Amino acid sequence: MAERIKELLEGNREWVKKMNETFPDFFEQLSKGQNPQYLWIGCSDSRVPATEVTNHLPGSIFVHRNIANMVVHTDMNMLSVVYFAVKHLKIKHIIVCGHYGCGGVNAAITGDNYGFLNNWLSHIRNVGMLHKDELELITDPQKKSDRYVELNVQEQVKNLSMVSFIQDEWEQGEYPYIHGWVYSLEDGYIRDLKLTRNSTAPL
Repeated sequence: MAERIKELLEGNREWVKKMNETFPDFFEQLSKGQNPQYLWIGCSDSRVPATEVTNHLPGSIFVHRNIANMVVHTDMNMLSVVYFAVKHLKIKHIIVCGHYGCGGVNAAITGDNYGFLNNWLSHIRNVGMLHKDELELITDPQKKSDRYVELNVQEQVKNLSMVSFIQDEWEQGEYPYIHGWVYSLEDGYIRDLKLTRNSTAPL
């Protein structure tokens, strides 16, 4: 166990060395403050790190992650992140990014009892209820899961567009833009679901 923890610290040292060799002033610039251009609302899944899958460096993407990339209006953690991003960092693009093979979505589909997680899963299951007719027509489990993931992103984009301070921003201008994407674990590519919304195209 101790060796595994040491791997992280050793990995950090190797990363610092690599960054210093590639970008000599990287840490100096990073220490002066952040100026991210994007807010990424993604899944907690360890296989979908925002900066890596978009080939960006630390400091370029402000990130909030939870199980199944949910935008829940009672989630003060998520709302605080979005508020800070929009009001203080002046971020102009918010990306809600789900991923195929999402464990949270698959757990919601099964309807099984997951104990403490049931409360969170109820929000994901609500998406399934909203699109029950469409999902029931899909008999292939994999295709049903994939479509559920897409519909979940769609609903979270909609939920985000209804947040009061997002609406306030839209009354003053066109930003922020809200985008809906899905990442594929099988090939590494991100798919734009063409759900982009802003003040001129509210959901």
